[in-house]
Amino acid sequence: MANRFHILRKPCSVSLSKPQNSPLGSLCKFLCSDSSTPELRHGDSSAEAEGNVVNEDKKRSSAQEPDRQEQVRKLRVLLQQGRTETAKRLIKSLILSKSAFSSPSDLFSLFSVSFPALKATLSDMLLSVCADSKLPNEATELYMLIKKDALFPSLISFNLFLESLVSSGQYSKTLSLFSEVVGSGIRVDKFTYGKAVQSAVKLGDLKQAMELMESMKRRRIGPSGFVYNVLIGGLCREKKIADAQKLFDEMTKRKVVANYVTYNTLIDGYCKVGNLEEAFNIRERMNAEDVKPNLVTFNSLLNGLCRAGRMEEAEKVLEEMKAYGFGPDGFTYSIICDGYFRCGNVDASLALFEKMESKAGKINDYTCSILLNGLVKEGKIDKAEEVFEKLVQNGFIPTEAIYNTILNGYCRNNEMGKALLTLEQMEIHGLKPSCITFNTLISKFCELGDMDEAIKWLKKMVEKGASPDLQTYNILIDGYGRSFQFDRCFQILEEMENNEIKPNVVSYGSLVNRLCKNGRLLEAEISLRDMIARGISPNAQIYNMLIDGHCTAGNLKDAFRFFDEMLSSEIVPTVVTYNALINGLCKKGKVVEAEELALGIVSKGLRPDVITYNSLISGYSDNGNFQKALELYENIKKEGINPTLNTFHPLIRVCKKGGLELVEKMVHEMSRMDLTPDLLVFNELIRCYTENGDIQQAFSLYKEMINQSIQPDRMTYNSLIMAHFKGGRLEKVNDIIGDMKARGMVLKADTYSILIRGYCILKDFSGAHIWYKEMVENGFLPDVNSCKELISGLREQGKLQEIHVICSEMSVKGIDDWCTNENFSTAAKM
Repeated sequence: MANRFHILRKPCSVSLSKPQNSPLGSLCKFLCSDSSTPELRHGDSSAEAEGNVVNEDKKRSSAQEPDRQEQVRKLRVLLQQGRTETAKRLIKSLILSKSAFSSPSDLFSLFSVSFPALKATLSDMLLSVCADSKLPNEATELYMLIKKDALFPSLISFNLFLESLVSSGQYSKTLSLFSEVVGSGIRVDKFTYGKAVQSAVKLGDLKQAMELMESMKRRRIGPSGFVYNVLIGGLCREKKIADAQKLFDEMTKRKVVANYVTYNTLIDGYCKVGNLEEAFNIRERMNAEDVKPNLVTFNSLLNGLCRAGRMEEAEKVLEEMKAYGFGPDGFTYSIICDGYFRCGNVDASLALFEKMESKAGKINDYTCSILLNGLVKEGKIDKAEEVFEKLVQNGFIPTEAIYNTILNGYCRNNEMGKALLTLEQMEIHGLKPSCITFNTLISKFCELGDMDEAIKWLKKMVEKGASPDLQTYNILIDGYGRSFQFDRCFQILEEMENNEIKPNVVSYGSLVNRLCKNGRLLEAEISLRDMIARGISPNAQIYNMLIDGHCTAGNLKDAFRFFDEMLSSEIVPTVVTYNALINGLCKKGKVVEAEELALGIVSKGLRPDVITYNSLISGYSDNGNFQKALELYENIKKEGINPTLNTFHPLIRVCKKGGLELVEKMVHEMSRMDLTPDLLVFNELIRCYTENGDIQQAFSLYKEMINQSIQPDRMTYNSLIMAHFKGGRLEKVNDIIGDMKARGMVLKADTYSILIRGYCILKDFSGAHIWYKEMVENGFLPDVNSCKELISGLREQGKLQEIHVICSEMSVKGIDDWCTNENFSTAAKM
């Protein structure tokens, strides 16, 4: 049995003096002042009123004093007679009515003076009544008063007090009181520790929560099922499912009985990290331990299956749920409806909606929101409108959230007129648009690049009484960043500070991202330093942006400087971090170092992904090492990673060195994986067949490309021009050039060089010279080899004047080293 009360080891002095600057103290000084005090004028009504209030309080206090004394006497009698429950009822009546006593502390003070021998008993009872009556603040004030008298209530009352604090969300205060009590040497129990652990978890401090449990073990207080459940729940919320499983296993070893809360928490945790197999293993264990499932169990499993798109299995779980006597609730329907949408099965979602209407009658807000949101995301805004109207006709009263969903749908569909009309309808129905409503509109205008309209709606937002929040400012920073108006981004950061809204990692993330994409890496780093100076800790994503920005710019030294800074700041690099560095190294031709870094990913507990392999394959492709590129491709398949088009782009490019058969093998692999060739793949294949002399197959691919609505680019046409030259079809070359110009393509140096060389190969040097002249007129210079071929041909035809002009033009352009050949210079002189 816990003692009724404890004497605290360290007595505290009690000060009865009022603070010097309290209103009561000031008033007393005024009333007791000498005749030199200025006389009150009739106009000074506030001072006169204050005096009247004090006098009224005194009269009321005097009138109540007999009643107060009588109530205290009754309490004393009840306590002396051991009539505990009656005493508690009287105390509760007194503290809730506040007629005789202004607070529990007021009652305790008067009782302590009148009957000091019983104050310990009363303090204990009074604290427990405050806790039971959900008066945590009054209980805290009373506890402090009790503590000043060097008393400590019974552990039962103290535990009730802590529970009331936790219930009211006062977690820091709970932990502070717990530490103080344990530090004073008072022995606490499992319940006390439970409330402390719960508070630490609620504050997100899992480290402290685990330390508290270890403290329990050291004090030989076995952790209760409640403590385990709270910790397992906290770990699952943080997705630390492996640690949660360890605690669950520890429970079994310590023979602490797991209940349905334990099992449900773990099942939900495994479902949320996508490990459905383990979730069902826990469900089987639940059955084996004869712990009955409840609706939460089934909803968690359904949620996991629906998120994974495993709808057939979800339907089986739904049948099992019904077999246990549980009917689907609103949340169940919402989960299944969302699952169908995730699978793209809109019809099934709508059929479920109709079934719900016929069975359940009215649909709750959450389910309605899921249904409308799903339709909106699928781009079926018209159907969403139809469902919405039907719901309203059937008596459904739309909430702000429902209107926001519809408004968001119109914004997604770029129907801004309808979006604004929805806002009007919302106001007509007496609903006040919130930050979420306006943020949706502002975000869309930012996305459209219409910053003037975004600012216009920001002003309207303020006019309508909705204050811009952190998300509003973050949207604007990203919007101005998209349009490269970085000065406005920095102004918004200042405005946030002026409005006492602290920027967060998202604010700076948007800014750093846009600066890096625009190549303004110095400003990006300055933003990082400003962020740290404001006490905002950068995350891995911020560093990833900076590292990728420097890698893209070829600044590997700076990229690795930020990588080292990450490590020294104990920010764990992600696969994205390593991928950026690996890609940067590959672009610099440092493929061996890149592969070594990739091997280090595994040692860090991470898994290389398709982007890691794509960068390495591209690096080896650029080096011309098709054997190594193919080896990496085989590794991708062994790892169970699905290749992408970006895997095949460099593979096809480098496999040309291994022959046409190897290229065709890669194309077959793509087809087997249901990957549709894109422009880059078609270009590589057309060029490959052209170089191998299979002109017919090259043009067959070109036709297939057009049939798939893939528009050719300059590289496509260059390959087709080469194909016609190989076939000796000069008239077709002109058709290709005409098609290029018709599509608005401007001929560049690469196309002109192909034309000059092609005509030279076919001994049409006059035609080559015509293309040369057009090339120079358009500001391009031919390469040395093209010039040599042209001049050699012109010399054979005795066109020395044309040679002289070419040599002169090249000299004027500062390129005359190619003309040092004796034959060319002689021809030029002649």
